[in-house]
Amino acid sequence: MSFMKLTASTLAIAAVSATAAVARDNVQIAGSSTVLPYASIVAEAFGENTDFPTPVVESGGSSAGLKAFCEGVGENTIDIANASRAIKSSEVETCAANGVTDIIQVRIGYDGIVFASDINGNSFEFTPSDWYLALAAELPVDGAMVANPNTNWAEVNEKFADQPIQAFIPGTKHGTREVFDEKVILQGCEDTGAMAAILEINGGDEDAAEEACMTIRGDGLSVDIDGDYTETLARIAADTNGIGVFGLAFYENNTDKLQVATMNGVVPSTASIAAAEYPVSRPLYFYIKAAHIGAIPGLKEYAQFFVSDELAGPDGPLAAYGLVSDPELAATQAMVANEETMGSN
Repeated sequence: MSFMKLTASTLAIAAVSATAAVARDNVQIAGSSTVLPYASIVAEAFGENTDFPTPVVESGGSSAGLKAFCEGVGENTIDIANASRAIKSSEVETCAANGVTDIIQVRIGYDGIVFASDINGNSFEFTPSDWYLALAAELPVDGAMVANPNTNWAEVNEKFADQPIQAFIPGTKHGTREVFDEKVILQGCEDTGAMAAILEINGGDEDAAEEACMTIRGDGLSVDIDGDYTETLARIAADTNGIGVFGLAFYENNTDKLQVATMNGVVPSTASIAAAEYPVSRPLYFYIKAAHIGAIPGLKEYAQFFVSDELAGPDGPLAAYGLVSDPELAATQAMVANEETMGSN
């Protein structure tokens, strides 16, 4: 993969000679499949343009990456966790219990969650309500909760094609799933009036109502995908009735195979996300183990390299792959330079 020539200022950040030999001399990263392509681009460029070895970047999902990150401090633990959601307070507590007490949260930009189907299939104009009515395990009907009877998109919305419901959604270890549950399924539950109906049924228990809203049917019409987006793409190739949930960048790199649906009438794009018009978008992060800075050669330099204007700015290679540049990127750069940890301000 080739990249534009990086400027002298960017190279100066990272062209520091590796420190004295340690047991491990390369940065190790794991986590979000959404952040994976961006991190891989940066890692390759970092290895090509600096004196440090190319970082090792693995996927596995946001939750899995943060779990590995929180296992402890030392050369046998990863240095960075990529995440398509913010770290949870429970994860921070687990980290602290294992000695990972200083964490640097780095927001790299924004991405959108898109709904895409086979390029030659039917087109869709979705709302969150459509997805709730299609995938909820149970729906409130006449004062009681009943198993979701909808098996066809035309039953969900009369404007839709006569097409069996077959959804491929991220598994629960993926950060994308949490955004999907909250910004699509839960929103749809509220928009349809189902939330109010469920509260009447259960006596006003809001937590139980939210859980009922976001419980996904288990009859095979919705399939959790625990792998990355390539697995979802393969499922759609095998079943052209399938509709998958993807990150914007993955879709944009597969427009020869997929067509994207609108959400609330908005086409997902870098422009619509940057303008805060597309309703299903989220910030992307990586988390640095501050205790490893200075111990693992190139760790801080990699982080600074990642969030430099030349890489993460609106005209950088990450934007070309679908990352929406963070308007507060300069503040992030300063935070990384100063090694500011969570809760330090």
